Amino acid sequence: MGSQAGERGTEEVRILPIAVSGEIRAGESLSARLLEAARSSGLRFQNGDVLVVKHKIVSKAEGALVALDKIQPTKALRAWARRYGLDARVGELALRESRRIVRKKRGVLITETKHGFVCANSGIDVSNVDGGEHAVLLPVNPDRSAARLRREFKKEVGLEIAVIISDSFGRPWREGLTEVAIGVAGMKPLVDYRGRRDPHGYSLHATIEAVADELACAAGLVCGKLAGTPACVIRGYAYQRGSGGARALIRPAKNDLFR
Repeated sequence: MGSQAGERGTEEVRILPIAVSGEIRAGESLSARLLEAARSSGLRFQNGDVLVVKHKIVSKAEGALVALDKIQPTKALRAWARRYGLDARVGELALRESRRIVRKKRGVLITETKHGFVCANSGIDVSNVDGGEHAVLLPVNPDRSAARLRREFKKEVGLEIAVIISDSFGRPWREGLTEVAIGVAGMKPLVDYRGRRDPHGYSLHATIEAVADELACAAGLVCGKLAGTPACVIRGYAYQRGSGGARALIRPAKNDLFR
């Protein structure tokens, strides 16, 4: 791993996919399924690994699914969804899971979730579930979910690993989706370089790197929506061990120039 935790080193960083066959069911041990899948592919965990898991299988294991035929959208929301060819039930569920509406325009609903994430439809997903009968919600507490996975892995394999739960978010001013960390355990999600000097002697004043998001993005290269690999191991990155969670990545409103 790198020469100093949290800094860019010269060591090789590898992304090792974990393919999981079959559906994850509510109440199932996710750690057991992931360990079984890893062993089946010949993957053995090592100290310092980072396990990145797509939120959808975490939510499924935790039973965070809602039957869409139980959702009754308002008349206004049905009219809005019909205008843009959308499923009003998803919109209604997104509003229920939100803290506030950030934007609702041209068929796009951007909300702030109860966790504090700003994303489309409160992070609710219908793809890769069961053909549209159910929607998957975000985990109630992704940091707690990540911490539980980390504890279970440590109990089973006796190793210190970090865990990141990721989801795909859009971004203002840029096209396309990218991965973000919504749950983190066992590592500091941010690395603060302020006060350090660059190779030219310049003292850094504003550089705080969102390393948990960067690792989530790296994992996204092998954990695609259609790849059948909802988890992976990132090996070789010298992260800083610590107790910080993904909540540290949410910018406080008082520091946000766009609110």
